[in-house]
Amino acid sequence: MRKRLTISAALTAALLLTDPAGAATGAVGASGLGDSYYPQYGNGGYQVSHYDLRLKYQPATDRLEGTATLLTTTTAALSRFNLDFALTVEEVQVNGRKAGFARTGEHELEITPATPLGKGEHATVVVRYSGVPSAVTAYGFTSWQRTPDGGVAANEPESAWWWFPSNDHPSDKATFDVSVLVPDGTQAISNGALVSQSSRLGWTRWNWRQTKPQATYLATLAVGRFEIGTSVTAGGIPVFTAYSRDLGANAGAARASLERTGELTDWLSTLLGPYPFDTVGGYVPNTRPGYALETQSQIYYSPRIFAAGSNTSIVVHELAHQWYGDSVSLDHWSEIWLNEGFARYAQWLWSEHENEGTAQELADWTYASKPAEDPFWTVLPGDPGPDNQFHAAVYDRGALAVQALRNTVGDQAFFAILRGWPAERKYGNASIADFRRYAERVSGKPLGDLLQTWLYTSGKPAAGTSPAVRAKAVQEPKSWSEIKATDSAHDTH
Repeated sequence: MRKRLTISAALTAALLLTDPAGAATGAVGASGLGDSYYPQYGNGGYQVSHYDLRLKYQPATDRLEGTATLLTTTTAALSRFNLDFALTVEEVQVNGRKAGFARTGEHELEITPATPLGKGEHATVVVRYSGVPSAVTAYGFTSWQRTPDGGVAANEPESAWWWFPSNDHPSDKATFDVSVLVPDGTQAISNGALVSQSSRLGWTRWNWRQTKPQATYLATLAVGRFEIGTSVTAGGIPVFTAYSRDLGANAGAARASLERTGELTDWLSTLLGPYPFDTVGGYVPNTRPGYALETQSQIYYSPRIFAAGSNTSIVVHELAHQWYGDSVSLDHWSEIWLNEGFARYAQWLWSEHENEGTAQELADWTYASKPAEDPFWTVLPGDPGPDNQFHAAVYDRGALAVQALRNTVGDQAFFAILRGWPAERKYGNASIADFRRYAERVSGKPLGDLLQTWLYTSGKPAAGTSPAVRAKAVQEPKSWSEIKATDSAHDTH
């Protein structure tokens, strides 16, 4: 499920303005970061280093109560600032003192501290709130999924608004503690490691900790009745899996796929470098939308993904995102190729590993299967626009760009780039331009024209001049249908 909204350039400019009247005591933090795709996502004037979320959730009524503590540092003197949030706020404190607050726009919580904040100041923001997430909409949609036994927060590019207040843009990453109180017999799942679990008076508290920086859209919450499994990969990484108790006919295929998470993580580590987080896993709740999402270290999978049987290729795709997209995150949403192009290419490498079609054969087939007049070739993976952010071209033409890179620099340099890039930018953010400079440094070859052709030029590149494909008759690789199932896993419902 991927929801899109477009905000005008005039509004983008307005969002970045500050209030001149507040100059003496601090500026008004912008209500958006000005991202070219989603200019009102995120906020200006501060950064968050840690979220501490203490929640209580009642599955029968879908009622969520929470206290969020945000540890922030201002980047400007502030008389007012915003958080992104859609539930009902009851109280806000800043540095231990009650603060004024107001709801503005579709998802803005405007906060006025009792005392203006100085530039570079550490500020603790506490927000007490409640609501029924499934009853709340912003821009005409909800990112909260109600299930027969609870609810799930997992969506891209936005899901945080429905369960915690945040600076909701991938450029502001933070660590997380998530503590969830639910009725006995119900499980609560979030990111990172399950550090403790205790029961009292009919309620069970689940405490999760993510110690590595995490983008807000990669934070997840799932409450319901799950069967939980734990193990350790051959490489020593703890694995956590959870399956809804009512998956029906999809239960076996889901397990047959996710139970290979440890094996696939260790295999990817040989290509992409050491796994960047402390734990790995995935969960399958009883949800209706048919997509998967690379929620950090605890991946969300819809059961509908496995309706046609097991699919390890999808698991590879989402696991590859732990390096490409989660550890190394986008500077801006237009840089989506850095996530999806490489996750799709990881599927091509898995196909090669399983002798079901080499990456080159998959590139040749992908290229041949789309005629020049197909609109596929008009979508630019390097800047597809918000309406096409998860278009098949971002995945397939994006992977063709990776194959073109491989053929241009040679395998030795290519796999050094593939492994070195996540280490170079570990736990940070990056742009496509950053990646190009890195790849040029490692390979010693200019790559501007290559990436311009495959990422930013409309139209089908000529086969005779393209280093990605070979002009020859091709057959459909065995892995093709399994790989293409990932496309439906990323469709808007």
